[in-house]
Amino acid sequence: MRLTLLLASVAAVAMTAPMMVQAQTTPPAQQGPVEVEIDQGVLRPLQIAIVPFAGQNGSDISSVVSANLRRSGFFEPLNPASFIETGLTLANAPNFPQWTQIGAQAVLYGSVTPRADGRNDVGFRLYDPYRQCQLVSYQFTATPEQWRRIAHKISDVIYQRMTGEAGFFDTRVIFVSESGSQLNRLSRLAIVDQDGYNPVYLTQGDEVIMSPRFSASQPDEITYVALGKDYSRIYLYNLTTGRRESLGEFDGQVLAPRFSNDGNKVAFSIIRGGNTDIYVMDLRTRQLSRLTSDPGIDTSPSFSPDGSQIVFNSDRSGSPRLYVMRADGSGQRAISRGGGSYTAPAWSPRGDLIAFTKSQGGRFSIGVMNASGGGERLLSSSYFEEGPNWAPNGRYIMFARQTRGGDTRLWTVDLSGRVVAQAGYDGRGSDPAWSALLDAPPSNLGFGQGPDSCPA
Repeated sequence: MRLTLLLASVAAVAMTAPMMVQAQTTPPAQQGPVEVEIDQGVLRPLQIAIVPFAGQNGSDISSVVSANLRRSGFFEPLNPASFIETGLTLANAPNFPQWTQIGAQAVLYGSVTPRADGRNDVGFRLYDPYRQCQLVSYQFTATPEQWRRIAHKISDVIYQRMTGEAGFFDTRVIFVSESGSQLNRLSRLAIVDQDGYNPVYLTQGDEVIMSPRFSASQPDEITYVALGKDYSRIYLYNLTTGRRESLGEFDGQVLAPRFSNDGNKVAFSIIRGGNTDIYVMDLRTRQLSRLTSDPGIDTSPSFSPDGSQIVFNSDRSGSPRLYVMRADGSGQRAISRGGGSYTAPAWSPRGDLIAFTKSQGGRFSIGVMNASGGGERLLSSSYFEEGPNWAPNGRYIMFARQTRGGDTRLWTVDLSGRVVAQAGYDGRGSDPAWSALLDAPPSNLGFGQGPDSCPA
């Protein structure tokens, strides 16, 4: 599958001043070069000129936008040293021949303007220099400390305008941070911006943390498993208030909690009496219902976006395979058909695909299949990788990859399988989960409203 990048034919002019959470600006501890594998065919990214923005943190904003778009695999920011025209302002259009001369298929520039209330207006324009018309003009308003967040939101607008799909840059990732040796490993619940900045550790390392997941309907609400010396518990944790709440005490060890898309239910597994079955709890009533009763291990439930079905893995047939059932547990049927073992299914937010981990022939792979079980494709393979989780736009998957030496890092792969990259967070980590966009994307970019807008 290949996303067609088109310079769309209309413009957008809009104004907004969103309420946003204040962001930290501490970078990851180490920032080496991002390793990217492009190993299946030729990907021709769109050549985009990103001019350093004028004003406070303007150059930093444009640098973050450039890094975001490059990491997507669909854009290739040009070297600013090649730019002929300088001094662009929002009041003027670019000198188009000077940009086509260097091969720029799009030109982005902007400025940061202080307001009397202490906040900044960050405006930007995106032009098609070949058709000599404006694609997007937009403005965000935020405090000066929120410049990184603004850069992510700009990246989302550009990505959406050029690809036709929603962006994924103004998001966070929650995962299990790992440190220490193999025999004395410390695991902590951690959250970080999608590009690896602003890591925050939410637990102290006195519990073993497993399976963190976001609620799609309440992006500040997460669930995870904590293992102590004599207990295993599923917690709900609110990222805004810091409130942690247990779902209760269960007769057996609990595993792999997952929210329903509306946030009203959590499905998970309980190991009890040598058997592992899937249960679902209604968070409004705390009523618990058992969904499977087959001998063996039934685990890793994941709701379909509409909440009507659940995919899970089970070894009831001898080796782990993927199964789908209705949300009430009825209609259980196998969907994986290939050889090898299938685990850790995750339903795409689009509803069309299911991601999974597959082990076969001494290697592990991240793959996808249709919700019916057909069309299986392996996107990434290595010594060991597991735990796929979707970006909110359903285009990218994050997972954990481990080397033979036991070093586990977070990686991403796109649906084409052509762009495989280590995620921005530079530390060791596993079991990642991607949040929804922190703010809803603009409902209307105002295409075609500007006097110099691109023709329809």
